Amino acid sequence: MTTHTIRIKCRVAIRTFVLTLIVLTFVTSAICARRERLIETWRPLNYTVRIHLNDELTEITSAKAEVSVLVLKDTVTQIDFDFGALAITSVTLNGEVVPYQRSEGRLNVKPGKPLSRNQRVAVVVSYHGKPADGLILSADKAGKRSAIGDNWPNRVHHWIPSLDHPSAKATLRFIVTAPARTDVVANGRLDGVESTSSTAKTWSFTQSVPIPPYCMIIAVGEFAKVSPPQQDITPLTYYVPVPERDIALRGFAPTYPSLKYFTETVGAYPYEKLAMIVGSTRFGGMENSTAIVFSSTLFDPRPDAAISKTFQVRARIVSLIAHEVAHQWFGDSVTQSTWSDLWLSEGFATYFAALFIRKTDGEDAFKIYMTRARETYLGNANSTRTPLHDTETEDLMRLLNPNNYQKGAWVLHMLRMELGDEHFFEGIKQYYEQHKNVTASSEDLRRALEKASGRNLKSFFTSWVYGSGHPRYSLSWRWNSRTKRLRLTLHQTQTQPAFRNNVPVTITTTRGPQVVTLKPVRKETIEIVRLSAAPTGVQLDPDNHVLKEVVEQK
Repeated sequence: MTTHTIRIKCRVAIRTFVLTLIVLTFVTSAICARRERLIETWRPLNYTVRIHLNDELTEITSAKAEVSVLVLKDTVTQIDFDFGALAITSVTLNGEVVPYQRSEGRLNVKPGKPLSRNQRVAVVVSYHGKPADGLILSADKAGKRSAIGDNWPNRVHHWIPSLDHPSAKATLRFIVTAPARTDVVANGRLDGVESTSSTAKTWSFTQSVPIPPYCMIIAVGEFAKVSPPQQDITPLTYYVPVPERDIALRGFAPTYPSLKYFTETVGAYPYEKLAMIVGSTRFGGMENSTAIVFSSTLFDPRPDAAISKTFQVRARIVSLIAHEVAHQWFGDSVTQSTWSDLWLSEGFATYFAALFIRKTDGEDAFKIYMTRARETYLGNANSTRTPLHDTETEDLMRLLNPNNYQKGAWVLHMLRMELGDEHFFEGIKQYYEQHKNVTASSEDLRRALEKASGRNLKSFFTSWVYGSGHPRYSLSWRWNSRTKRLRLTLHQTQTQPAFRNNVPVTITTTRGPQVVTLKPVRKETIEIVRLSAAPTGVQLDPDNHVLKEVVEQK
């Protein structure tokens, strides 16, 4: 065998090996990537949902969901709804009874002939029973029965046939018949209430702009109904269990100021009203469009809890209310296009709650909030190594993690520190205005902030949104008394590539403090600083502009 032949065979073997690695990488990525419900062949435009509840509020006596559907491709032979296990009475398409199949949480409606692109059809599903999830039929803390929607992340299909993905936004009408002794709240504007019998009434609501399916709810119960005096931004009402009637105004006191702040900071309130409801949810609060639901323990006393100096209620209540109200803009009006960008909902709500606290309770309260957010994220960082833009986590409930909440909030904080308030808030306003009532991605946010600031943010987003982790800094310094120069050396010790955030360093001398900004481009950054007096101390990012760990400073 000649040397020439050996070289040729080696090259072939190397190429084969490289190609194999590429294929394996692609296959592994495909296997790891989360599979989401896509809008491919059809999309819902509007739901009209008629629900009749029994007198005990223990089941749906009858329901009829009429879904206006836009066909997106030619020769569509089925419309595949997400739907739970409720018994179906009939299915029609454009008024004609059509066959259907049920399997694995799907209701596959079969039109009489293939549907064409851009065709609009009306599918009506009649059904009844007790939902396994989504519509929670239980007793409130006063022992009164209630029926309250609680759909996040993809549980609305247990009681409404739907395309159960946040990007499948649609307008909505609810027509709810319930016991006359109850009140009913639902998304959107109340159109009217009429008595349908001596023991029942029917409430009608219209949600005129599209909302994500997980925000589509009704709330039925024997509530105490309280209205605050401030009604100029939007009609505002509180619904609480009867024993909490007298604390509703004080407990929900942060609601109107948060509405006002977000309206001034982001844009006009996007909906027809806002109802604040104490009821049934598995979460502390659930941001349903126009009808926010809080857990039954919201106003329970906590003797040792921190108190807001402005509102004189628990600080946690203030941040929770502000968080859920902020969602009306971020998550509800501007909705993440995929679950991978959940931080555009939860990170935004977390940070804008912090900004509201800064506005109302001051800078110290804001710093405490952000410090706790940082500690929560860092405490979870070793077990959560996924990027903020998370394409892999299969269990959607596990997306409710410090990455999407606390790290997401810190990413926004760092962007604000990098860009300055004027450019940051202008970019946020542009982002909101361009994507209200539709969906958005991380790239949409990046482009809006770049346009407002004139800055290239690709490197920032590569590290903080599409990459994982955070910088771990080691700062050392050496003073040369002869040349009066200070040598600063910043090392990044994390396994991830260098984070290019500007890092402020405060140098203290007998003549006062001096701030130097380090601008890393690699994992080691050296800066020579000329000083008129010897340094007495050096502090790395003392005001916490960067989400980080400091492993050594000397």
